[in-house]
Amino acid sequence: MRSPEAVDATDARLLLALTESPRATVLALAERTGLSRNTVQARLAGLEARGVLASFERRIDPAALGYPLTAFVMIQVTQRMLDEVGAALRDVPEVLEVLGLSGSTDLLVRVAAHDADDLYRIAGQLLATDGVERTTTSLVMRTLVDQRTMPLLERIATT
Repeated sequence: MRSPEAVDATDARLLLALTESPRATVLALAERTGLSRNTVQARLAGLEARGVLASFERRIDPAALGYPLTAFVMIQVTQRMLDEVGAALRDVPEVLEVLGLSGSTDLLVRVAAHDADDLYRIAGQLLATDGVERTTTSLVMRTLVDQRTMPLLERIATT
């Protein structure tokens, strides 16, 4: 059973259409989904207000910016300093994403680097952050499944 704030089949169809054509106008989305323009506009506003639709920032491959090396840094943090560590990580340009975890690792940090020497510098910078107790770094060798939500939307749209 989904929560009342969950995306329904109509929202999922609309989000699929938006995913397939991110620059589509409200009118084009209405035509593609068979919904009225006003319904599409209201649904999009509702999805945005509920935080379902995040930033419209296009994903840019860090390799195209000269950062071909991706790594994940697992960080153990002094618990009372979690907010401070998060704020410090936000200030490191090479930090692409930070996820709080349960278990023995507190944070999973995705970083981009120019090369191994640059990764060594970044890892050292993260380790030197006040409140960071320990780090472990793993290189990304290849992406097998890129970040995606379409399969979830397709499942919901057909229910």
